[in-house]
Amino acid sequence: MNSLEEKLSILSEMIAFAKADEDLNDSEYNFLFSVATNLGVNKKTFDSLFKAKAQKIIPKTQAERILQFHRLLLLMNVDNNQRLVEISKLHNIGLGMGLPPSAIEQVLSVMHQYPDKIVPPEVLIDIFKAHYN
Repeated sequence: MNSLEEKLSILSEMIAFAKADEDLNDSEYNFLFSVATNLGVNKKTFDSLFKAKAQKIIPKTQAERILQFHRLLLLMNVDNNQRLVEISKLHNIGLGMGLPPSAIEQVLSVMHQYPDKIVPPEVLIDIFKAHYN
């Protein structure tokens, strides 16, 4: 499992992403807190990340990078309101993690085919697998 520093980095990146549109609503906060809880980060530590960012640590493995991309994709769609700034930022985050540009673009395109734009994990994995072969 990830170290505490890696977990805080994951959450810090997600918080910054949620703030990209200048509007952090309750559904986004609740989603972020559920991720924090899943990662074993307590509420006090989680809330402190809204004031001070954690050191950025890029996930080590490709699987961890894809998982983080998926978390960000879910976060973007949790409020059913995707803005161009969020889509662009998610694309750039994926590129920064070294994910294939064509896979990122395909995921952003196919998300519209699913209820609430929630791309099933197996579909996401298949997209990335296809771009690595």
